Amino acid sequence: MSTRSKNRMSKRTLEQWLSEYSVSHQNSINKKIHWLCVPTIFVSIMGMGMSLSVWFTLVTSALMLMFYMQLSTPLFMAMGIFMLICLAVMKAMPWGFKAWAGIFIVAWIGQFIGHKIEGKKPSFFEDLQFLLIGPAWVANNFLGSKKQAIASV
Repeated sequence: MSTRSKNRMSKRTLEQWLSEYSVSHQNSINKKIHWLCVPTIFVSIMGMGMSLSVWFTLVTSALMLMFYMQLSTPLFMAMGIFMLICLAVMKAMPWGFKAWAGIFIVAWIGQFIGHKIEGKKPSFFEDLQFLLIGPAWVANNFLGSKKQAIASV
């Protein structure tokens, strides 16, 4: 079994996830793009989901929160609050699927521009779970990147 396969099957701590994610997010411009685009992508996915199926979106959100809870209670709480903020944004901007999809596409273009500037491919090319770590990385940066606030408990 290759090292890469072993790493994918091993259970990483939040600190390990954030550290690995940070490797391809060192450039200050790429970081700023991600701080804007990751939350935008997250809310747009929720918006697209809610416009298709409220129940599926809520169940998927609960499963994501379970993933975050396994990593860190503060992360679980931060992401729960963020999801509530996303719901408030969707309530304030009751757009349809097409509008949320357009926002999603534009935000992903921004992310790929950031990675072009960084000169490194997105982390999720190695492991799709990094799609869930991106929001955790943003939350951690906003809550105190120097001490890894959500990773320290």
